[in-house]
Formats: sequence, structure tokens, C-alpha cells
Amino acid sequence: MAQNTNESSTEQQWTSIQAYTLAVLCLLLGIAGGWFVRGSQTSGPGTGAATVVAAPGTGGSGAEAQPSSDQMKKMADTQAAPLLEKLKADPNNPELLANLGNIYYDTQQYPTAIDFYQRALKAQPSNAGVRTDMATAYWYSGNADGAIAEFNKALTYEPNNANTLFNLGIVKWQGKMDVEGAVAAWQKLLDTNPTYEGKEKVQQLIAQARKHTDVKPGTPAKPLAE
Repeated sequence: MAQNTNESSTEQQWTSIQAYTLAVLCLLLGIAGGWFVRGSQTSGPGTGAATVVAAPGTGGSGAEAQPSSDQMKKMADTQAAPLLEKLKADPNNPELLANLGNIYYDTQQYPTAIDFYQRALKAQPSNAGVRTDMATAYWYSGNADGAIAEFNKALTYEPNNANTLFNLGIVKWQGKMDVEGAVAAWQKLLDTNPTYEGKEKVQQLIAQARKHTDVKPGTPAKPLAE
């Protein structure tokens, strides 16, 4: 009996360590580059936090401190386990599916995150926040075209969604060097969301992007410098 108590205590401690490690990782990633903003507001580790916007395959200044991919997957699987158990009784629950997507997104398991987001959207296709997160996961997977297509689809449901417009601008700029398209998305964000809390950041991005107006669209941009 005591052995079971010790095992339970160890498991709780490991879960706490995982959560702390993930929080530190998100902070390191946020410092390393510019920001994407989270589309959905469903609960999950790191929900609502900014994440690094470096181009796919690039590292940041805190890269050496990151857990390995296997460690990240283990963290995700542990955190996802209770939700997966609930999902057995309600396999099409869009909130559960989106929360699972968030867990795997935050631990950089993007293909798995996309799978859960797709299932959530099958049940609730008009959820622009979840679609925005899925589009961002496409970007991190190296699929800029897929990301842009999903951002645009999200905007058919919520044309003035600030987070969608912000992220669309980032991918159009960094993924396609479509400066005009990026600036148009960010300007629409400012015009339709006058109280947007990241207004100054958007204005800075517009100014930086306009410095590249002579670069041919389709040429990948460098990651944002801090």
C-alpha cells in the first residue's frame, strides 16, 4: 500500500516538473524571436501565451535548453492521458479535441496537434480560433500554403479576428515574402480592432515588412530579429 502511495507521489511530482519545464520552454521560445498569437482560448498548457515565430527548422537563443523531442512527446502524452480517457465516452467532443490539440501544439508535436484540430473542426467547423491554431501548426510543420489557406478559411467565419489576421500577416511575410499581403492583413487588424493590445507590435511589424518591399514575393524571409 505504501508503495502505491510513493508511486502516486512520484507521478504527481513528475507531472509538476513537466508543467514547470514546459512553462520555462514557452518563455525561452517567446524570448527567442517574434510572436505568433494563440487563436483558441481552450484550456491547455501555455494557452494564450505567445510562441516563437521563427521560420520552420530554425532555432532560437534558448534552443540548447529545450527538452528532446522524445521528452516533449512524453510530456504531451502524460498530460493528454486524462483527456483521452474522457474522449472514449465522447469521441466527437470539440472542446476535448481542441484541448488535446493544444497540448500537442505546445509540446511541438505538430502532426498530432493537427490531427486533433481537424477532428475538432469536423465537429465544429466555424471555430475560427481552433482553425487559426491548426493553421499555425501547419506553418511550424513547414506548410506555409496550407497555413494561409486555413487562416483565410477562418476569416470567412470571423473576418475581423485579430489573432487570425496577425498570424496570417506573419506567414505571408516570412513564408512567402508577400509584403503587400502581410501589411494588408495587419492593417485590417488595426482598422477593425482599435483596442487591440498588441497595436504597437503590429505597427513595428508593418514598418519592418515595408523595408522588404523590393523583395520578390515567394522569397522566404529571415526570422524576425530581436
